[in-house]
Amino acid sequence: MKRLSEKVIVVTGASGIAAAGARLFAAEGASVFVISRTGSKCEALADEIADAGDVASWASADLTDEASAIEAVQACVERFGRIDGLFAVAGGSGRRFGDGPLDLMPLEGWVKTFELNGLPAFLSTREVLKVMLQQETGGSVALVTSVLASSPAPSLFETHAYAAVKGAEVALATSLASSYASSAIRVNAIASGLVDTPMAQRAASDPEIVAFAKRKQPLAKGLLAPTDIAETALFLLSDSAKMITGQTIAVDGGWSVSEGSQ
Repeated sequence: MKRLSEKVIVVTGASGIAAAGARLFAAEGASVFVISRTGSKCEALADEIADAGDVASWASADLTDEASAIEAVQACVERFGRIDGLFAVAGGSGRRFGDGPLDLMPLEGWVKTFELNGLPAFLSTREVLKVMLQQETGGSVALVTSVLASSPAPSLFETHAYAAVKGAEVALATSLASSYASSAIRVNAIASGLVDTPMAQRAASDPEIVAFAKRKQPLAKGLLAPTDIAETALFLLSDSAKMITGQTIAVDGGWSVSEGSQ
């Protein structure tokens, strides 16, 4: 039997790690509902999944906007009748707003980076929890955070607002897991290493960062693939992880246990 048969999984984001997750979950029997700001990406991903013979639908929504987030999650319920899992990926780099070393960071860099990453995690999880609490079977949430929250690399990734908001998401996962375990709702976090995604284009095109990744992520011998993160999410969202909650799993190719920061 496929690992997500008869489950409905919401995925926030439509490229990179999110897209890899959506494809994998659908192939494992889930009905996937993709939510992202760019409707064309959502539609293309859902069409790709449907063309493969699997089930997917989508909604275009700005997940930093409360009304849009509420409407998108409700659209999933209207389409599939329930929600069994959430793969919360939506977010991104705040460098364009000024995220960097704290002593040089403008207020906008801090605020916008928290909005870009923290609001989608908060709003999508809140709305999905409301649905899960009305289901006797509960559900599972997997929040994608970053290894930078606990294993900094300041020589190349000195983005303090991003690290801080990803650390906040880890704390959120822990506190939610404690609060909702009695309702059969599990919440875990995946601390991602450096992954080959659209967000990482700057890193992937920088020879110094590529060389760093080969040393710092020895299991991957460079950047991780989006499927590396998606495979762990599949496990956490499936019944194979039914006794796991409140955990942060580092999927980082060895980053957090490798010597040095250079």
